[in-house]
Amino acid sequence: MNVIHDLFESESAVSSVIGTILIFGLAILSISTILLYSLPTLYEMEDAAQAQKVEQAFTVLDSRTSKVALGESPIQTTYVSLMGGSINVNGDEEGYNESKLVIITVDIGASWYSTFKEQRYRWRGWDDYVDQVGMSEFNVSMGTVMYSKDDRIIAYEGGGVWSKYPTGRAVMISPPEFHYNGETLTLPIMKINGNSSVSGTADVGITFSSNNMPSVLYPNTTLDINRTNPVVSDKIIIYIQSEFYDAWAEYVNTKTYASATVDDANKTAVIELEVTPPQGTSLLTDSFKVGALNQSSSEPIYNFSFDLEAAFTKGLNPSKYDIFASSGTKTLTYELQKKGGPDVLDLVVTYEDTAAGSDYIEHWTGIDVFPIFGSKTDAYSILDFLDDTFMMRYDPEGDGADPDYSWAPTSSISIPPDYVITDGNTTFSLNDLTQHYMKLLTSDESVVFYINGGAQDPVDYDESTITLIYDGTPGAITYMHITRNDLDAVVS
Repeated sequence: MNVIHDLFESESAVSSVIGTILIFGLAILSISTILLYSLPTLYEMEDAAQAQKVEQAFTVLDSRTSKVALGESPIQTTYVSLMGGSINVNGDEEGYNESKLVIITVDIGASWYSTFKEQRYRWRGWDDYVDQVGMSEFNVSMGTVMYSKDDRIIAYEGGGVWSKYPTGRAVMISPPEFHYNGETLTLPIMKINGNSSVSGTADVGITFSSNNMPSVLYPNTTLDINRTNPVVSDKIIIYIQSEFYDAWAEYVNTKTYASATVDDANKTAVIELEVTPPQGTSLLTDSFKVGALNQSSSEPIYNFSFDLEAAFTKGLNPSKYDIFASSGTKTLTYELQKKGGPDVLDLVVTYEDTAAGSDYIEHWTGIDVFPIFGSKTDAYSILDFLDDTFMMRYDPEGDGADPDYSWAPTSSISIPPDYVITDGNTTFSLNDLTQHYMKLLTSDESVVFYINGGAQDPVDYDESTITLIYDGTPGAITYMHITRNDLDAVVS
């Protein structure tokens, strides 16, 4: 009886059962934890693999489409696996509203330019000026062929392949047809025509076809008399409105001679290209343009001289003859006067930058003078603004400014050389002043110099000349070749 009693009182069997239950529970908990934290990662890895597969297919599509657009083949088909996503051909009005390219040409000497300049990096910032003299516009719709699944988008647009992540960030998978070598812009714009879509899990074919007859948009004087090569405007601004605008901008910024900014509110990349004005010797007019100078050169100007011929019997006797230009907050003035004698012209050079302060003016008076040769209507004078022997003395004229604010390490208001200037005791050559101030003045863009000869300008502009030769900023555009290449697209 004691044995039976001990058997029923024993807890060994209960301990084994509890141990098994605990082990089983821990296993389930571990598996649940693994599934809880690993499944999203596994799904993400699966989605990434699928997206990469689509990106590879679109890269092949890009290559084949180039053959169609550039005339190597009339038709090409590329197959893509949908894998639960959808493909849309957006080559209609709705698609064009979200994928287009606008090019404007700008004359920086136009009266409206200063106000336009403040808003030129905004989509449609040109609208109020497009009918003004000095601006022209032409635009081309692009359209897209777009694969989408959940929040991931992959698309063919503008001759390139783009991918947009759920975070909203876009990247370039294959480069677009945008070619710029610092002198020539070649831009075959791919315009997609069509409106079709398909979704599911099967493989589908995307077919591109073309008549291989691109439309030449630039140069084309039939469409616009100013669409000539070399480019005659002062700036070329390209606006790319796209779902992938930020990736477009990043791509352009990888180019050596181009840069882009973005208008996030309007999903637009903005590319601004400077045009180098004509150089050499030409008849003098009441204005002339100087392109942005090469900032890496200590003396980028090679020739900056004037041959002034008298217009009247009184000869060259200006009471005030100003040659001046402004760029943003900066102003440079060469002031000539006949006050030192009957046969000489005195020179004063003034540089001002209101960004440094309202009274920050650097004022230089000529120690030397420019001689006037001949008399009456035969009078003439040669002005060489790069004369190393023509000395100028610093003269503060009570302006109160730090006399060497622009002669310092590179900043928003200064560039080297770094000099300490003493009032009335510092002398530089005219070449030193011209090289220094012209680099500062053109650090952002080209400038327009104006001439004010006073109430009775003594200069004969039909006989006077200007010679201007310099090293422009690398990447100034000279030629453009832009075409529109129509592509018929269908997905089935």
